[in-house]
Amino acid sequence: MLTFDILQQLSQGNGTTMVNEILKFQSKTTLTADQIRARLLTSLQVMREAVVIGIAKKNSSPTGLSGGDASRVLVSQFRLMGNIGTKAVSFALATAEVNADMGRIVAAPTAGSSGVLPGVLLAIGEALSLTDTILVDALIVAGAIGLIISERATLAGAEGGCQAECGSAAAMAAGAAVFVYGGSIEAVTHAAALALKNLTGLACDPVAGLVEVPCVKRNAGGAAIALLSAQLALSGVRSKIPPDEVITAIAEVGRLLPVHLKETALGGLANTKTARQIEKRILGEKKDA
Repeated sequence: MLTFDILQQLSQGNGTTMVNEILKFQSKTTLTADQIRARLLTSLQVMREAVVIGIAKKNSSPTGLSGGDASRVLVSQFRLMGNIGTKAVSFALATAEVNADMGRIVAAPTAGSSGVLPGVLLAIGEALSLTDTILVDALIVAGAIGLIISERATLAGAEGGCQAECGSAAAMAAGAAVFVYGGSIEAVTHAAALALKNLTGLACDPVAGLVEVPCVKRNAGGAAIALLSAQLALSGVRSKIPPDEVITAIAEVGRLLPVHLKETALGGLANTKTARQIEKRILGEKKDA
C-alpha cells in the first residue's frame, strides 16, 4: 500500500524523481510506464475538450439547474483571485457543467468532482506555457495522491461525503500544482493534506439526487482551495498533522457522517424548501416524459 511517507522515502532514497518512483510503483501491478503516460495524455486531451465545450456553452442543462456560469466568470471584469485563480474556477465550472449536460469528462477522481483538477492544472498550464509532457507528469503525481486516499479512505461521496470527492480532487490538484512549480515532494504531500483539511466533513447533499446543485459550484470551490493549499505549501507552510494522518482522519469523519449526508439527497441543501420544490418539478417532468 502506497503512503505519503513511503513515496517520500522512495524519492529521497533513490535520488530519482517523484514521477519515476510513482511509475515504478504502478508498473508493478498495472500498466507499463509508457502505457500510463499514453492514457494520461488522452485524459489530458479530454480535459481540454471539456473546458472548451463548457466555456462555449451558454444554455442551461436539461434540468435548468446549471450552465453558462463558466463563461460568466471567465469574461468578468473582476479578477479578485488573479488570472490563474479566475481561469481555474472558470475551467472547473466548465467541466462540471459539461458533466451535468451528459458530456464527456475525466473522472478526477469522480465525475462529481471532475472539474477541480483540470481547472487548476490547465489554468496553470496556460499561464506557464507548460508542455503536455509536464502536464502528464503532473497528472501522474495527482493520480498517486488519489491512489493513496482511495486505499486508506474513500473517493466515493456515498461512503465518505463530498470531502471524499471534491476534497480528494482538491488534494490531487494542490499536489499537482506544487509539482509543476518545482516544489519538493514534502511540499506536494503537505499541499494535499492542507486541501483535505480545508474540506474535512463536507457533506454530499445533491439536490434531487443530481450532480448539479451544489456539485458544480463545489468544483469551483475545490479549485480555489487547491490553489490556496499549493500557495501555502510552496511558501513553506506545513500541516501540523502529518499528511498520512490527515487521510486517517478523513476516513474516520466519513464513517461518522450520517447517511443523510452521503449522496442520499435526504439532508443538507437537498432537504431545503427550494430543493424539495426543484425535486418535485424534475420528478414531475420525468413522469410526463
